[in-house]
Amino acid sequence: MGFAVSDELLGTVVPIVVYWIYSGMYMCLGSFENYRLHSKSDEEEKNLVSKLTVVKGVLFQQLLQAAVAILLFTATGGHAGASSQQPSSFIVLASQFVTAMLVMDTWQYFLHRYFHENKFLYRHLHSRHHRLVVPYAFGALYNHPLEGLLLDTVGGALSFMLSGMSPRTSIYFFSFATIKTVDDHCGLMLPGNPLHIFFRNNSAYHDVHHQLYGSKYNFSQPFFVMWDRILGTYMPYSLEKRAEGGFEARPTKEFKED
Repeated sequence: MGFAVSDELLGTVVPIVVYWIYSGMYMCLGSFENYRLHSKSDEEEKNLVSKLTVVKGVLFQQLLQAAVAILLFTATGGHAGASSQQPSSFIVLASQFVTAMLVMDTWQYFLHRYFHENKFLYRHLHSRHHRLVVPYAFGALYNHPLEGLLLDTVGGALSFMLSGMSPRTSIYFFSFATIKTVDDHCGLMLPGNPLHIFFRNNSAYHDVHHQLYGSKYNFSQPFFVMWDRILGTYMPYSLEKRAEGGFEARPTKEFKED
């Protein structure tokens, strides 16, 4: 029992550590102007919140979510709908990962879209995240704390329970989901990025959503784009080189008048 509790604690703490290590790596790469989706001057001029405020907001949200997650594990004994045994089969492990990814994507798509369509929720909750018109890595989880609990904590709990993964497997899954979320907000299109090779939902795709013209599109996060395609909220774009260096994600012609 003690061993399982240790895994549950790690499943909460490790992704937080991964978040700051991975986003820190991207911030060091931020000087690579030839791979940025926005210039540094755009980042400074268009964003409506300081980086210090973002850091404080993310840390507070992570501490709150960690506390809630630990309370939930304590209250349920850590076994609500999940397996306490680590699967020995790669096929079982892979199926749990895929199931958790689909559950998380489904939860986040519909809730994320509703945060945009409900004016009250957008104004009082989700608009905080969109103060970052030019996304960057460590701002990936800059949300209203209540939104963070609903979108990430509840979505994570559902992914964990419905996939049937063990607490130890959840350490790897939530760390991977954290890396993917940071990558989607990094503002860079680096050549050979494996996440961009395997996932159409990438930093350029999500950057479109952060722009005014794309705020009603590209709600899918963090893995696949299936719900946007199925429900007509997919905005195709082309990746164009900027004259001053770097790239720009531009909507295709049929969306330019929206």
